[in-house]
Amino acid sequence: MATHHCQQMSLQMDNQQLFNLVIGVAGVLAAYVINSMTRNIQKLEDKVNDLPHSYVAKDDYRSDIAEVKAILKQIFDKLDSKQDK
Repeated sequence: MATHHCQQMSLQMDNQQLFNLVIGVAGVLAAYVINSMTRNIQKLEDKVNDLPHSYVAKDDYRSDIAEVKAILKQIFDKLDSKQDK
């Protein structure tokens, strides 16, 4: 009877150790995935923050187009005045 009790105790211990191992591995994998996601999110945030440096802002574009239109108007006015002469 004592041998059977020791075997049952050993089996319970093995199951507990297996459970602890599975939980430990799952924890390590979860930590890795969360860390990887955090790094990727940080990279995306850095890229988003760099966008104003890489692309023209809408207001700047509008003011530049307004300047170009004003210059073109001057050119067309000069051409029209030369044509009238």
